[in-house]
Amino acid sequence: MFTGIIESIGEITNLTKEGENLNISVISGITSELKIDQSVSHNGICLTVVEINDQIYKVTAIKETLDKTNLKKLMVGSKVNLERAMKLGDRLDGHMVQGHIDEVGVCKKIEDCDGSWSYTFSYQSEQGNTTVEKGSITINGVSLTVVDSKISEFSVAIIPYTHEHTNFNTLKIGDEVNLEFDIIGKYLKKFMQPYV
Repeated sequence: MFTGIIESIGEITNLTKEGENLNISVISGITSELKIDQSVSHNGICLTVVEINDQIYKVTAIKETLDKTNLKKLMVGSKVNLERAMKLGDRLDGHMVQGHIDEVGVCKKIEDCDGSWSYTFSYQSEQGNTTVEKGSITINGVSLTVVDSKISEFSVAIIPYTHEHTNFNTLKIGDEVNLEFDIIGKYLKKFMQPYV
């Protein structure tokens, strides 16, 4: 489990295909604190550390993960949002995040709001995912609050700190992002389906 509060930005140093898997090498400021077999969120995707070499560590993404996320778009030099798994008993500063991506969304609009930024994303509502006004959403691993919820589209507001300390400052219109919808909302929807 994660909280959606980004600890560090990593940079992709190497990408290697091995069968249908993709080995991803990352350099980051938290590498020295990692250990083999530890879960780390990469743009919201829970991946396991399989190798550590100085400041570079390696994770492996399988075909299922590549098919359902934006990892297939990574290039050497790409920046990724990183978060280590939460510790039981710590404050939950963001919201409960599993690190399991529901679908890929697309950045449709970026507005500079004189001190903050508004980002609008579209997604495929036919997959059954939904947002609610003032509800939680995870975008590339970042815990955010929905400020404008519509069918197949929503917006979020980004404060300067988040803009500076995540890869939101590299997003462009048309870029794909990993979306994890609120876990509580997903369970409620599942429980209510037989009654609707």
